Amino acid sequence: MPIRSLCITESADRPTVQTFIGMRNAGVDVTVVCPADHANNEVLQEAGVPTIDIRLPKNFDKNGIAALRDELIRGDYHILHTFNNRAVSNGLRACKGLPVKIVCYRGIVGAVGFLDPMSWMRYLNPRIDRIICVADAIRCYFLQMQPAFLRMPESRPVTIHKGHCLDWYDAEPVDLDQFGIPHNAFVVACTANYRPRKGIGYLIDAIGMLPADIPVHLVLVGRMDANELTTRIEASPARDRIHRTGFRTDAPAVSAACDVFCMPSTKREGLARSIIEAMSYSVPPVVTDSGGSPELVVDGVSGFVVPPKDAKALAEKFEILYRDLELRSRMGRAARERIATHFRNEDTVRKTIALYEELVPL
Repeated sequence: MPIRSLCITESADRPTVQTFIGMRNAGVDVTVVCPADHANNEVLQEAGVPTIDIRLPKNFDKNGIAALRDELIRGDYHILHTFNNRAVSNGLRACKGLPVKIVCYRGIVGAVGFLDPMSWMRYLNPRIDRIICVADAIRCYFLQMQPAFLRMPESRPVTIHKGHCLDWYDAEPVDLDQFGIPHNAFVVACTANYRPRKGIGYLIDAIGMLPADIPVHLVLVGRMDANELTTRIEASPARDRIHRTGFRTDAPAVSAACDVFCMPSTKREGLARSIIEAMSYSVPPVVTDSGGSPELVVDGVSGFVVPPKDAKALAEKFEILYRDLELRSRMGRAARERIATHFRNEDTVRKTIALYEELVPL
C-alpha cells in the first residue's frame, strides 16, 4: 500500500512541482491542494498528480479547515505536508484527533520565537512531526533558540535542500539593450523583491564605489519600487547605470545575460532560487554570509561569500571578477557544476520519500 500524502501549497514553484511529480512517479500517492487558477495546477494534473482547490485566505479559515478535514478523512491520508504559514495553522486544526503525520516546509531563517503566540500555532506546535528546512541555517536556528529548555527535539527539524535540474535553464539570455545597457558593459544582476533584509542598499553603494574605469551596470529584477530604494539610487554616483526592470517571468534569462549575480542579504536568507538560477547559467555569484547562501556558494571556488552589510567587500569582489576574466569563467563553470552535483531535484525527491517512510513504516 503506497504512502498517501496531502500537500498544501498556494504558489508552488517549479522545483516544488517537480518534487510532487517525482514522488508520484516513485510510488507515493500525492495529492496537492493548489488553487485551480495557479499556473502550475495544469502542470500537475498533466503529470498525473491530482489537485484539489481548497482556499485558505486566513490563518484560521473555518471553511478551509472543514474542507481539509473532510479530504483527510475521505482520502485516509498518512501525511499532511504543508508549504506555507496559512497551510500550517489551518492544517494543524484540520488534523485534530486524526492519526496523520504532519510535515512542514520552512524556507527562511527566523521569524519564529517562543514569545510569539502564533509561532506555537505553527512551527513550534508539538503536534508537528517534522520540519523540512531548505537550508542547514534554518535547522540550526530552530535548534539554537532560547531558552534551551523549550527547544524542539533535534529529530524534528531536518535539512532537505530544494533541488533543481540544469535542463530547466536552457533559455537564451535576454538582450540587455532593452534596458539601455551597452554591449561592452560589465553587468551585475540581482533578482529579489525589495525588503530591507535583502540588503539592496548595500549593493547600490558597492556599485558606486567601483573605480571609474570599470563600465559597471546594475540590473535589479523584481518589485523594487520602494521610496527608500529610489532615494538610495538617486543619491548614487552610478544612478544612471542602475536599471530596475520590475517583475519579469524571464528573470533567469536576465541573469544569464549578466557577468555576475549578487544576493546581498543582511539576514534570514533561505536558499534563494535566484542564486541557483544564475549559477545554473554559469554566472558566478557574490553572496553574503546570510542564512543558506554559503551552503550554495563555496567561497573562492564557485563564487565569493562576503560579510553582510559590507558594501566595500562587495565592491572588492566585483572588481576582482571584472579584472580577471579567466577567474570569472572558472567560477561560473564551478557554480553550474555545484548545482548539477549538490542541489539535484532527484535528491530532494529521494530524501523526502525517505522521511515519509520513516514516519509511516508501512
